[in-house]
Amino acid sequence: MSESVSKQCFQVKLADEIFQIECMHSDTKEFLSEYLAEEESISLHTVSVGPDDILFEKERSRMSAEAEGREVIQWSDAYLEKLAVYRKIAEILPGLDGILYHGSVVAVDGKGYLFTAVSGTGKSTHTRLWREYLGERAVMINDDKPLICIKDGEVRVYGTPWDGKHHLSMNASVPLVSIVDLERGEKNHIEKVDPMAIYPLLLQQMYRPKDPAALAQSLKILDQLMKQVHFYRLKCNMDIEAAKVAFDTLGSEETK
Repeated sequence: MSESVSKQCFQVKLADEIFQIECMHSDTKEFLSEYLAEEESISLHTVSVGPDDILFEKERSRMSAEAEGREVIQWSDAYLEKLAVYRKIAEILPGLDGILYHGSVVAVDGKGYLFTAVSGTGKSTHTRLWREYLGERAVMINDDKPLICIKDGEVRVYGTPWDGKHHLSMNASVPLVSIVDLERGEKNHIEKVDPMAIYPLLLQQMYRPKDPAALAQSLKILDQLMKQVHFYRLKCNMDIEAAKVAFDTLGSEETK
């Protein structure tokens, strides 16, 4: 891919909303190519990224790596611009009844199941096991940073191109029926939980806007999710039996 720098203006459709993107790198439009709006429209949501936003992402990446004891990687400006675009979209979303959430979402028979956990627990591995266990019935919506929105009273989860190191996602949405707290364990066991029991994790994995009003709205959306979505805790190993135990429980619960 090239990293040419020139003014880029285009529209994308994410979470059923049109965003006007104004950025510097042609790579960003290519990255978002599957989400380009089919027809130009008047957009009320403008995302404009400039050099200061790139510097912010660069500094944030450095501080995060140092805090976690990781090597500081010198990311390209083109890569950092993609992060800046998504961060600005995430700041706008609460006003549209949506949030950015960190998790791996697999859909089975048109229903979405989101697995969330701290990094390195095995979310991507577990959803891969679902695909192995269920075959073509299971498809990946997003493997890292899906969008969750409340549309006409229904909770829906949306794919995005910000989809993790395995690049598993699709431009689609499904009703979100379950959020699962994934933990490592020697034996496979899943149980329904009160969402308050895992509230700290839910809050940690949700993007928290800098703007106080947007943050307050994000918390309201999270509260609404807790009323409409089923929550589970899954302790599992990384054997395909884990997928069977999880889906057999989740699938049967959702058909009641």
